[in-house]
Amino acid sequence: MHIAGLEKNSAVDFPGEVATVIFTAGCNLRCQYCHNYDLIPAQKGRMSEDAVLAQLRRQQFLFDAIVISGGEPTLQPDLADFIRGLKSEGFRVKLDTNGLRPDVLGALLEEGLLDYVAMDIKAPLEKYEQIAGVDVDVEVVAESIDLLTGGDIPYEFRTTFDPDLTTADVVEIAHRIDGARLFAIQQFRPTERDQRTPHQETYVFRAVELARIVLPGTVVRGLTLTEEKLREAIHREKPAEEFAALHADPTWASQLE
Repeated sequence: MHIAGLEKNSAVDFPGEVATVIFTAGCNLRCQYCHNYDLIPAQKGRMSEDAVLAQLRRQQFLFDAIVISGGEPTLQPDLADFIRGLKSEGFRVKLDTNGLRPDVLGALLEEGLLDYVAMDIKAPLEKYEQIAGVDVDVEVVAESIDLLTGGDIPYEFRTTFDPDLTTADVVEIAHRIDGARLFAIQQFRPTERDQRTPHQETYVFRAVELARIVLPGTVVRGLTLTEEKLREAIHREKPAEEFAALHADPTWASQLE
């Protein structure tokens, strides 16, 4: 395992758990907005597995769950062995993944090594390469989506609302994962290497409200205003009956912009 770092005692990365986050090095995407871009080199900041496990054992009284994030953890050839070691110590394990390795994800699920999965969906399938920054076989993304929606462990899908995505794009993603238990739309945050301007919060929340028509389990993360204030604002712009009329029209997604 190429382990690049740890974040101790996170209360937000694993629903219902206090967890330590383990960051692996190496990624097969080049998303412009990535906040962990320095983890892309596979050899970045390697830490000893034994040292990490020893530290986790010493501090286990503080938490009982581990999040394996990245980078992209499924690139690690010994990921399954590492998780087996964590499970033998009594830890619950959450995996953050981009879904480009459904063979790895499927094997981990089949063996019962995962307690929660968060999968990033970068864009509608036809815009994947634009947002991900590399050529992507979207069939493997679709395969990973189906593994999670057809399985029986808790999971969520997440989409960062990149400035190049639109409300219609978000709705299209919601349609593709129809039936999912949780779809989190995350506000884009500029980084040192990506200074693009985020969508206005009302625009983001409008996408959330429209996605909820398709997928009630849609939530929003990273906004500063409350949902109540945002809902008041967007319905002043586009009343609720107009939202309903759009939903009744088969071409509604194309009318959102």
